[in-house]
Amino acid sequence: MSTQKMYDTAAAQERVVLVGVVTPGEKEAQTKEYLDELAFLVQTAGGKVEKVFTQKMLKPDRATFVGTGKLEEIKAYVKAEEIDMVVFDDELSPSQLRNIEKEFGVKILDRSILILDIFANRAQTAQAKTQVELAQLQYMLPRLTRMWTHLERQKGGIGMRGPGETQIETDRRIILDKISLLKERLKHIDRQNETQRKNRGELIRVALVGYTNVGKSTIMNMLAKSEVFAENKLFATLDTTVRKMVIDNLPFLLSDTVGFIRKLPHHLIECFKSTLDEVREADILIHVVDVSHPNFEDQLFTVNETLKDIGAIDKEILLLFNKIDAYVSPEIDDLQALEDGKMSLQDFKNSWMSRGDVPTLFISATEKENIEEFKSVLYEMVSAANNVRYPYSRNLLY
Repeated sequence: MSTQKMYDTAAAQERVVLVGVVTPGEKEAQTKEYLDELAFLVQTAGGKVEKVFTQKMLKPDRATFVGTGKLEEIKAYVKAEEIDMVVFDDELSPSQLRNIEKEFGVKILDRSILILDIFANRAQTAQAKTQVELAQLQYMLPRLTRMWTHLERQKGGIGMRGPGETQIETDRRIILDKISLLKERLKHIDRQNETQRKNRGELIRVALVGYTNVGKSTIMNMLAKSEVFAENKLFATLDTTVRKMVIDNLPFLLSDTVGFIRKLPHHLIECFKSTLDEVREADILIHVVDVSHPNFEDQLFTVNETLKDIGAIDKEILLLFNKIDAYVSPEIDDLQALEDGKMSLQDFKNSWMSRGDVPTLFISATEKENIEEFKSVLYEMVSAANNVRYPYSRNLLY
């Protein structure tokens, strides 16, 4: 059996409990959505969510994240149901991890290490593997005391992929040395990637960006007729893929990038800056949004904030609402739906989304709906960018 299959088998056997805190500035529905996303992350990693616990608090407890009463309630359930792992929807401090694990006696993960685990499982190229390992070691460093006792009794599974198994007997100095080595390795890879980008010539570059699992890889496959891995799981695509694309004799480069997500671990943002160079250096961004998702506007906001963080928000952007075939319009006589602010797809098309300065389209990549209109608009944007770069060749045929 392969190592990957062994991981998948181990992960599939892990039964998981989720824990979240509802703060005063957060609605319960919003918390539910975050925890639903966390459950999807656990599913992507190979686990099975058995129960979700939430507690209303002014702020998470400094020692145990949740209050004493809630901690005892979760502890009793974990023991009675023989739960393997408890996952918290925020990054836990080293002391919180230590205290909670002492109470529960099972594996404790937070959102950050769960995402890192999925990235470790998805990484294929040397660059992605190096970036993930660096992020894992940076996460591990302040938690080293906990990780010593924690890892000694682990048998793999969610949260334990990557350097976890190989760093049981390391000390702080060795980890710091390893971090320095990985940073140097990434610098070398970055120089190679920069050379590759220069060797691609002066073609206009278009990058697909968006929240994770919105259909970017499916759109990439449809446009470039490539075989980029696409799956209904979070972070199905981790390594950036670049393909040459031609529409009506107009060539350009199209790249598929890693999806964004709320509360993306800081270590990952830092380590993946080189991967995000494809976004920063693109001439045009296609911001893909899953219009069928009930909270797509929050996802859109998250992506825009991430683009601001990496300095790419001021580029030419095509806003592409995907999955219109999966959008469920409310019944006309459904008063409750109208009170909740739900609109028909046509209402959405006539709303602020289509009246802004950014070109906006509605498509279905899987059902091939409105694809010709999408290609036409993309052609015009690439042509305009090409004319700006080469003003004296606008009448030439490609």
